[in-house]
Amino acid sequence: MKVYATYIKSPIGWIELRATETHLIMARWVAEPSAEREESVNPILQETIWQLEEYFEGKRTSFELPLLQEGTPFQQRVWEELQLIPYGKQISYQELAKRAGNTKAYRAAGSANGKNQIFIIVPCHRVVLADGNVGGYAYGPEMKRFLLDLEEKNNHI
Repeated sequence: MKVYATYIKSPIGWIELRATETHLIMARWVAEPSAEREESVNPILQETIWQLEEYFEGKRTSFELPLLQEGTPFQQRVWEELQLIPYGKQISYQELAKRAGNTKAYRAAGSANGKNQIFIIVPCHRVVLADGNVGGYAYGPEMKRFLLDLEEKNNHI
């Protein structure tokens, strides 16, 4: 299976994107593009770039892209539930676990949230601590706060 990859510069730095012929399989922050990775863009990546640009411009509140992540059935449910959290809103890890079908599995929901390979598009940044604090984030609390503030500012769309 051929994997296409590219990088885009965004307000939060570089984002690496990877896709197959049919699905986006990764969107992650990187400090800088890898000189070792050959860039190649396909229609899935081009559409992802456009939609991310609109998101950062405050013109897009949801993504319409074919996604594929490998994980357990519970992780899949968590990632599906993340996509249902409205733009500009946040839920707790406990609420995420409940929505994924197991109220007591908030630690597992947090773990699945952290294993999300398609950040922003599968909005793991919208999950916060029960007390409203931002909590952890794979790319640091400052980036999570930036994304939450961006959505709050543009929530009139």
